[in-house]
Amino acid sequence: MAYKILAINPGSTSTKVALYEEERPSFDFTLRHTTEELAPFTDVIQQLDWRRELILDALRERGLSLDELSAVIGRGGLIRPIPAGVYEVNERMRYDLRHAPMKHACNLGGLLAAQIAQMAHVKAYIADPPVVDEMDDVARITGMPMCTRTAISHALNQKATARLHCQRTGVVYEQSNLIVAHMGGGISVAAHRQGRIVDVNNALDGDGPFAPDRAGGIPSSELIKTCFSGKYTQEELLRFVSSRGGLVAHLGTNSVAETMQRIAQGDERARKVMDAMCYNIAKQICAMAAPLAGKVDGILLTGGIAFNEPVVDYIRDRCSFLAPVTVYPGENELEALAINALVVLRGVVEPKIYR
Repeated sequence: MAYKILAINPGSTSTKVALYEEERPSFDFTLRHTTEELAPFTDVIQQLDWRRELILDALRERGLSLDELSAVIGRGGLIRPIPAGVYEVNERMRYDLRHAPMKHACNLGGLLAAQIAQMAHVKAYIADPPVVDEMDDVARITGMPMCTRTAISHALNQKATARLHCQRTGVVYEQSNLIVAHMGGGISVAAHRQGRIVDVNNALDGDGPFAPDRAGGIPSSELIKTCFSGKYTQEELLRFVSSRGGLVAHLGTNSVAETMQRIAQGDERARKVMDAMCYNIAKQICAMAAPLAGKVDGILLTGGIAFNEPVVDYIRDRCSFLAPVTVYPGENELEALAINALVVLRGVVEPKIYR
């Protein structure tokens, strides 16, 4: 009997769900959540029961009985830093997801998986959450001992894209050196050295390239002056860092497609800002060659922005001297989740224990 896996990926304004039978998708759907629907919830965790019922209703509409499921896997949340891998959702993890220091819809992934898995009498998992931390110790140290670098990245898609590339090119991920740039609402650029992400920018909390709605790295003195200017509250500045910076701050939109349309219509400011974002991505990619000692087997571009050919061309022109650039557009996170659950069900890997 084929394994059936339910994969759940909650985002800030949507919940993406897919059913996989072994490696084959049976169906997928996206539940959109309007601002009006989300308004009554003052905390993202309060959305848990509401989102669960929306998922269950949608599954019933598609004729799926929970008794058919072999496992449920959700997007990982902003829990404690952990190594990459597949983790069974346990009581400790559920507590940490509910009380995570950073509020984000991804914290609902493991909780939704656990609740639906309990109803289906199967196990719940997460895989390669954003807090995957395999960084070299030297990558953590900054010039201010009280401020260390931390890893928050698109680890799920980073790892899945790297493994897919190695599979297609006939090499072993654990023997390869790759630079992977995930380009979406946030942008993470990582050095993958023989199966480990040894360095990566914090894509959520103010590091690396600026993105469609994130500020990225800011000159320290200018940031401090801005903080003490009296013009902004702490909450306003934190929003600039994580959700109101980047293209939004400059152009009033987080849409790359809209920005490119404005450029085509002759908007010079849009062109300069877009060039600056691409320039910063390219610069970060080149910086990630240092952790690999210049021995780079390939540069992989992924995420939704990778569908945009002018962006890809800009980055390729500035980075291809390091290694061949290959494009894997889109996020493919539901597929990555399902595959991670499948290797556990098949006994290929043992799920890790979250402690």
